[in-house]
Amino acid sequence: METSAFAHWLVVLVETFAALFMVLLAVAVMVVLVLWLVDRNQTANSVLRNFPVIGHFRYWFLHLGEFFRQYLYSSDREEMPFNRAQRTWVYRAAKNVDNTNAFGSSRDLRAEGVPFFVNAPFPALDEQHVTPRPVTLGPYAREPYSHAAFFNISAMSFGALSAPAVRALSIGAAKAGIWMDTGEGGLAPYHLEGGCDIIFEIGTAKYGVRTPDGKLDDQKLLAICAHKQVKMVSIKLGQGAKPGMGGLLPGAKVTPEIAAIRGIPVGEDSQSPNRHHDIGSVKELMDAIRHIRDLTGKPTGFKAVMGGLEWIGELCDEVHRRGIESAPDFIIVDGSEGGTGAAPQTLMEGVGLPLRESLPALVNTLISHGLRDRIKVICSGKCITAYDVAWALSMGADFVNSARGFMLALGCIQSLQCNRNSCPTGITTQNIKLQRGLVVTDKSERVYHYAKNVMQEVGIIAHSCGVEEPRQLNRTHCRVMGLDGVSLPLVKLFPYPEEARSE
Repeated sequence: METSAFAHWLVVLVETFAALFMVLLAVAVMVVLVLWLVDRNQTANSVLRNFPVIGHFRYWFLHLGEFFRQYLYSSDREEMPFNRAQRTWVYRAAKNVDNTNAFGSSRDLRAEGVPFFVNAPFPALDEQHVTPRPVTLGPYAREPYSHAAFFNISAMSFGALSAPAVRALSIGAAKAGIWMDTGEGGLAPYHLEGGCDIIFEIGTAKYGVRTPDGKLDDQKLLAICAHKQVKMVSIKLGQGAKPGMGGLLPGAKVTPEIAAIRGIPVGEDSQSPNRHHDIGSVKELMDAIRHIRDLTGKPTGFKAVMGGLEWIGELCDEVHRRGIESAPDFIIVDGSEGGTGAAPQTLMEGVGLPLRESLPALVNTLISHGLRDRIKVICSGKCITAYDVAWALSMGADFVNSARGFMLALGCIQSLQCNRNSCPTGITTQNIKLQRGLVVTDKSERVYHYAKNVMQEVGIIAHSCGVEEPRQLNRTHCRVMGLDGVSLPLVKLFPYPEEARSE
């Protein structure tokens, strides 16, 4: 009896599934027919018009290829913007696991532009992990800022980044003793949560410190700078990914919280002007720096992408006319290698000087005008590994900022979804469900370890070169591979100016 009942229910189940299958099959056939008719009669796409339905597979494969390449087809050194070897180095540094290799490097050491550091024949027998000395920025400000760490977190806005990402960066930065740049999106409570030093950036839209008509609100700026963690103010003139264009935050990312912090409407695209309305010349830039420094008491400088360097020479001349105290306390030079969540490909790939040219040119201009000691140089632009950072210090940078390096430390897998609010790791999305994947307590430790290990390994390079600390690296300590397979010292490729003008 029981066997008969079981058989009955089994037959009913099979018949139900068969009926469901037939319904789904009918629906699928109907969808295919409708899609065939739509594709066949549309006029916008030739492939779909000639090959209805099956033509869609081409676009699916094109989309999926973006993800499969990095796992199945590309070698360790092929991908852009960062290849698998670079990402793996950052992941291992962030996890604080062994980062040694066996049987030689997979890096092509004969390729043009590869840097080599010139080791000393008799390096010191003391500790290899050389500790950097503090550098003072803003000696004429009411609150000068002394900072030792030469590797810090570059400008990334809350909005472009999720709240858990900002929190993890803040906590990790505090533990590592490094600063965090807010980016142009204003100061969020998550920036302050960890207790790290903060560089507050004023973008062209003046988010967070703007009046209703987009001008600078002194009272809002004073309120932000009243936080003891805010150590300096940076005026953003431009960024490497899109020189001459303001920042863009897609409307899908503009939540009520982000809109309140920035002072903009909820759910609408947030497009910054391509430059500050009140800064249209070197003199107006100098006026803005003086106003903000006098108002807040904080060291004040600016961030820019270099096209030509003539205007930096004009700025130096203006400093000499006004007095040495009027100089910007720092310049952040962003190379055209810079990355962002949303930028036109034309600007990202074709405008602005790369860091390898703009950094030494800026340093040389300051030297030739006798202002190198007065104006500190901070650089950013794809410096994510120890030898990238050591190269920048050799070129003359006082500090090196990294944005995407710290995104990788947070767990970024380079899925190229930053501008779509669909980041699978929760770093660059305002989707709460996706943010759940980013556990702050774990990722903040990775931020700390990444910063610590980068600076430690730069110290190893400096020790090998025979200098007492990383900032003593200069262009005599690094050679770069040329087209003919023979390396040249940086000092020959980018010679220091022979004469410096006295202050």
